[in-house]
Amino acid sequence: MICASFLRCPKYPLDHPSSSLIMSSLRFIAKHPTISMVEPCTTLRELKQIHTQLFINGLLNNPHLAGQFIASIALNNPSNLNYSNQVLDHSQKPTLFTFNSMIRAHSKSSTPHRSFHFYSRILHSTDNLAPDNYTFTFLVRTSTQLLAPQIGSSVYCALVKYGFEHDPHVQSGLIYMYTEFGDLVACHRVFSSICEPDVVCQTAMVSACAKMGDVGFARKLFDKMSQKDPIAWNAMISGYAQCGQSRETLTLFNLMQREGVKVNEVSMVSVLFACAHLGALDQGRWAHVYIERNKLPMTLTLGTTLIDMYSKCGNMNKAMEAFWRMKEKNVYTWSSAIGGLAINGAGEKCLELFSLMKQDGVQPNEVMFVSVLRGCSVVGLVEEGRKHFVSMSKVYGIEPQLEHYGLMVDLYGRAGRLDEALNFINSMPVRPHVGAWGALLNACKIYKNMEIAELASRNIVENHGVYVLLSNIYADLKDWDSVSNVRQTMNVKGVRKQPGCSVIEVGGEVHEFFVGDKSHPRYAEIQVMLGEIAKRLKLLGYVANTNPVLFDIEEEEKEDALCMHSEKIAIAFGLISLGPDVPIRIVKNLRVCWDCHDATKMISKAFNKEIIVRDRNRFPHFRDGECSCKGYW
Repeated sequence: MICASFLRCPKYPLDHPSSSLIMSSLRFIAKHPTISMVEPCTTLRELKQIHTQLFINGLLNNPHLAGQFIASIALNNPSNLNYSNQVLDHSQKPTLFTFNSMIRAHSKSSTPHRSFHFYSRILHSTDNLAPDNYTFTFLVRTSTQLLAPQIGSSVYCALVKYGFEHDPHVQSGLIYMYTEFGDLVACHRVFSSICEPDVVCQTAMVSACAKMGDVGFARKLFDKMSQKDPIAWNAMISGYAQCGQSRETLTLFNLMQREGVKVNEVSMVSVLFACAHLGALDQGRWAHVYIERNKLPMTLTLGTTLIDMYSKCGNMNKAMEAFWRMKEKNVYTWSSAIGGLAINGAGEKCLELFSLMKQDGVQPNEVMFVSVLRGCSVVGLVEEGRKHFVSMSKVYGIEPQLEHYGLMVDLYGRAGRLDEALNFINSMPVRPHVGAWGALLNACKIYKNMEIAELASRNIVENHGVYVLLSNIYADLKDWDSVSNVRQTMNVKGVRKQPGCSVIEVGGEVHEFFVGDKSHPRYAEIQVMLGEIAKRLKLLGYVANTNPVLFDIEEEEKEDALCMHSEKIAIAFGLISLGPDVPIRIVKNLRVCWDCHDATKMISKAFNKEIIVRDRNRFPHFRDGECSCKGYW
């Protein structure tokens, strides 16, 4: 345990002169030729040989050179920290530079708390040493590494006592520390106290606000910066991506390129993440080409994000190509590929890849089993799914989480085994959550089981999706009184259905459509295509499933209402905008309704067009009048 008393200094006043040995820079710590031989790859045996040479020549009697040697050992290789401690213990009159170097080395090590030991030695030094701005910069970093707000507060009090609260390095370190603590208010307090923040402090504040969701303030500050380094650009782009503002992410990335800023792995991970979120395959492909053209190393993080992007854009061929080309794979890489196969309806291939992963000696984790159970669910492999669920705890010692339980309910429910699904919920060792009851309710919709549906709905509180689903079940059974009751309950409780929104990418540009949307510049053409779709589907014998639509309007009006669902508008736009061989790829924020699902199957046949629609639950591929869900919708 770190004692906060280490941070008290009763011995010296604030204006005590700093040691004459204060470092001007830590970048050039090894100046003597013998000391410069210490490198990150230097072995312990070689270190001892260098140490012996320095000792024989009497160089270690010089406190400056001894400090340089100790710093070189500590900062070049964390595994040699113990040896640097031993050398320090035999050193006469260690300098402030030496102690600061040890604080710095430990702040980046697996034992950051040891930094305070050397701070204590500074305070109790017999050579009248006093901490300087570097001391506190590294102690702030130590507090950040420890994720210890109490220690951070003590460090802050100490640095104020010594008068370093206005030092730019300390200030930027404090902003970063409070960011890691999740304390945006403290970040603003520190930043507002800076009269003329330099680019480092401004970048730290942009990073803080972007990371904690205040992208509005982050962007205002970012735009005011006269100088923007790559860190600031990456922080802003990452902030947009993490907040789900994917279009802003791509717009800012394009601006970054026009400004000639060097792009690195961090930038591209955010760009790929945004492309995945939008389902923007064209821009994702372009990003992939950019990575290869600029010879960015395909790290585990970048490669895994690339696989995820292609998966979520519905192109599993490219996703698996990227997967197999990766020289190194970890559990997250495998999970991304296996999860991609699952959401794209390739359940059998998902399980095949899972088996291959185990043969490769990779241990599955919690996230992996989410993908495996989803893979079983999309193709109705109940027994296989049950076997994997049991193996989580019995074979791998992984405690199932709520999402795993919800997927098991979904697995039973989609296979029509509603009683088993209900029994599974009742036998859960934890309180059943909305996901589990929602999966059961959705299964009741498929198999028109009103009794269990009402039981499930009573266990889900204030969820607009549940009310809508329950209302649709009653509508399927033509129980209009119950439909009316549900909708009245929604009105009384102020529950509003989230408006449907569908996104489609055409020519590298993302287009957004809402339910009933008529605002698009090409809406007149879209309307003509919607009419053509209706005509062709009618010739194929398609009859709209109008039951879930409001029951108090005429049948023809119901069909018109269904026609204006956002995904149908997006499909119509895709048909007038994309070439004959280019698949239509759509991302929707809500669950696709049954009528749109069935209509999309027939549109794919009527127009000989592959259509991929990603909603919040599934990722069906429509081709030649068939859907990859194989009836497990």
